[in-house]
Amino acid sequence: MHDISHLNERQREAVTTTEGPLLVLAGAGSGKTAVLTERCAMIIRQGTPPWAVLAITFTNKAAKEIKERLVRLLGKEGGDVWAMTFHAACVRILRREIAALGYNRSFTVYDTDDQKRVMKEVLKTLNIDEKRVSPQAVLSLIGKAKDSERDPKALAASAPDDYFTKLSAECYALYQKRLFDANALDFDDILALTVRLFRQEPEVLRYYQRRFSYILIDEYQDTNMLQYSLVSMLAAGHRNLCVVGDDDQSIYGFRGATIENILSFEKHYPEAKVVRLEQNYRSTGAILDTANRVIAKNMGRKGKTLWTGNGPGDPVRLTVARSENEEARFISETVLSGVSEGASYRDYCILYRMNAQSGRLETQLRMSGIPYKVVGGTRFYDRAEVKDMMAYLQIIHNPHDDLRLTRIINTPARGIGGKGVAVLQAMAARDGVSCFEVAEQADTYPELGRLAKTLTTFTREIRALGKLSGAVSLTDFYDAVLETSGYAKMLRDKDDEESRGRLENVMELKSSLQSYQENAEEASLGGFLDETALFTDLDKYEDADNTVTLMTIHAAKGLEFPSVFLVGMEEGIFPGSRSFLDPAAIEEERRLCYVAVTRAEKRLYVLCAEERLLYGQTSHNPPSRFIAEMGLEPAGRVPCAPAGSPFSDLPFSRNARRPERSAPRKAPGGLMPDITPEPSRKTAKALTLAKGDTVTHKRFGRGLVLTVTPMGDDAMLEIAFDENGTRKLMRNFAAPFLEA
Repeated sequence: MHDISHLNERQREAVTTTEGPLLVLAGAGSGKTAVLTERCAMIIRQGTPPWAVLAITFTNKAAKEIKERLVRLLGKEGGDVWAMTFHAACVRILRREIAALGYNRSFTVYDTDDQKRVMKEVLKTLNIDEKRVSPQAVLSLIGKAKDSERDPKALAASAPDDYFTKLSAECYALYQKRLFDANALDFDDILALTVRLFRQEPEVLRYYQRRFSYILIDEYQDTNMLQYSLVSMLAAGHRNLCVVGDDDQSIYGFRGATIENILSFEKHYPEAKVVRLEQNYRSTGAILDTANRVIAKNMGRKGKTLWTGNGPGDPVRLTVARSENEEARFISETVLSGVSEGASYRDYCILYRMNAQSGRLETQLRMSGIPYKVVGGTRFYDRAEVKDMMAYLQIIHNPHDDLRLTRIINTPARGIGGKGVAVLQAMAARDGVSCFEVAEQADTYPELGRLAKTLTTFTREIRALGKLSGAVSLTDFYDAVLETSGYAKMLRDKDDEESRGRLENVMELKSSLQSYQENAEEASLGGFLDETALFTDLDKYEDADNTVTLMTIHAAKGLEFPSVFLVGMEEGIFPGSRSFLDPAAIEEERRLCYVAVTRAEKRLYVLCAEERLLYGQTSHNPPSRFIAEMGLEPAGRVPCAPAGSPFSDLPFSRNARRPERSAPRKAPGGLMPDITPEPSRKTAKALTLAKGDTVTHKRFGRGLVLTVTPMGDDAMLEIAFDENGTRKLMRNFAAPFLEA
C-alpha cells in the first residue's frame, strides 16, 4: 500500500490520478516535487516497471532530487526511472539512434562559446564583417528557426525580402555543415534532431512510445515548440501524460518558451483532468498576499490564489532610497543587523533584473565585510584552462571535432603556429576530411613539411589515450592525459601565482570526474562529457557556503531564501523599457515579479531609488508600476521623494520633504559612509574597542561604543555619534578613520 496520508487533499488527487492526461497547476512553494515523486512511486507500485516512466525536469539538480526521493521510497529500482532534463533524455536517445540521421554516436555537444567560434569562422568564410553582422544575432535567429523546425531553405523562404534573414539562412547552411563535419551538435540540435528522428523513423518513435507508458513533465509552462512536439509524439499512443507547471511563472519567453503550451493543454487533451495546488508551504501570508495582488493584474492566466497556514509573518517592507548607493547601504545594514541577531549570511538573497545592477551591491558588501557570491558569473567550465582540458577529453572521444582540435593542438606549444593550423585546415577542406585525419597522415602531405612528425606524434598520443580511457578508471585516465599532453608540466614550469591558480582548476576537474565516477550507473568518458555539456548555472548553485547570494530573478527560479531583497524597482529597469509597448511582454515582466516575490520565505524587502547610475548614465525613473500593484507602503527611516519628483506620484511619498543637498547623505540606519579609505599605518588588530569606549571618527565626530559583536576575524561596531546618530560599522574597514 502506497501511503500518501502526509499529502494535502489536492496533492493526493494529483498523485492518484494516474491514467489519462492530467494538468497540475502548481503554485509557487506548493510541493510539486513531492507530487511528482509520489505519483511516480504510485505508478510503479501499481505494477509499471520503473524504466517505463519518463519524468522530465528542467534542471539536472531537480532530476537528481527526484531520483534520490524515489530511491528512498522504492529502494534501488527507483533509480531506474528516466528522471532527467529534456536535453539529457534526447542525448540518451540520440546516442543510440543518431546513426539513422548520418551522425556518429560519439558526437560532441557544443556550448554557446563553441557556437560563437564556429559562427565567426562561418562569417569569415562568407566574407561577412562580424562588426556589421553580429554572430550572436545570427545564432539567435538560427535557434528560433530550429525551434520552429525550419531548415536553411525554409528560413530564407519565411522572409524572402528581408536581407538579414536571407543572410542568416546562408550562414545557417554553412554552420550546420561545419557541425555535421565535426560530428557535433549544438543545444538546439539535441531537441531538433530527436524530433526529426521521430518524424523520419516511425519504427524508432513506436519503440519509445511503447517503452514509456507514463510521461511526467515538470515546469511545463517553460516548454518551447520543439519540446511540445517531442512530448506530443511520445504520448500519442497511451495519452498517459501528466504536465506540472504554473502559468504565473512562465518567464522564459526570450528563450523560446511559449506559455500557450500550458494555457491550451485542455484544448489538445479535452479529456484532461485539472488539479490546482494552491496551498503554499514556503512563504508567510504577507508575502503571498503581495504575490497574489501583483499577478492578479495579468489577463493571460488560468487563475489561482495561493494561501498558507504559516501565519501572516512580517509585513513586506518597501524602502525608497535616494540613490543606488543608499539602496546598497540599506541592504548591508539589514544583513549585518540580522547576522548580529543570529541569522546566517546564507539566509539572504539579493535579486535584480539585470546583471549590470550587481556592481554597486558587490562594492558595498565588500566594504561592509559581508561574504557573498554571484550566481551566473564565470562558470567553472568556462575558465580557459578547464576548457583546454575538456577539449583534450573531447578530442580523445571524438577526433573529428576540428573546433576542439585547433584549440589545443598547440597548447602546450608544439611549434604548430597559426600558419601551420591554417595549412592543416586547408588540406582537410580540400580532401573533405577532418583535421585530425590529415594530421594522422601528415607525412603524406608535402604542404605540412617539417610539421609532419609533430602532428603524427600528437595523433598517436591521442589514439593511445583513447584506448586507455576504457581500460582504467576515469581519474587515472585523466592523470595520463595531464602528463601525456604536457599541460600540467606547462603550468608547473611557469610557477607564478596565475599558473598555480590555473593548475588548481585543472586538478579540480579531476574532482568532478571522480564525483561522476562514484555516482554514475555506468561511468564512461562519453557519459562525463554529456553530463558536463548539459550543466547549467542553476545546477551549480549550492547553499552550503555561508554567503549572501546575488543573482538575477531568472536565475533564482526554483530557489528559496528566508530573506529576499528585490532591488531596482523602477520603470525602465523592472519592468524593462523594451516591454512598454507590448502587453504580452509586460505580462511576462509581471510574472517575473511574481517569481521574485515568491522566492522569499519569511521576509521580503522591496527597494527603489530616486536616481540610479547605470551604464554610465544617471536616470530618474518613476517607481515601478508593480509597487502600486503590490499595494505596498513605505517603512523605516528612508528618505522619500519630494513633491514634483517622479516618486511624488506614489501615495506614500506625496509632499514628503527631501533632505537638503548640502547636508551629508545619511544611509538608512546609518551604515557605512560612501568613502574610500585613506592610507593609514593603523591596522584592524591595533583597534581594540569595548562597550563604553569613547571614539572619534574623522567624518562622524565623537561617539560612544554601544556594542561590539565579533564576526570571524572582524567585528561589527555599533556607535552612537553625538551629531550623526547611531551607526553600524565593520571594525576592519573603520580602523583608518577611528581614534580611541
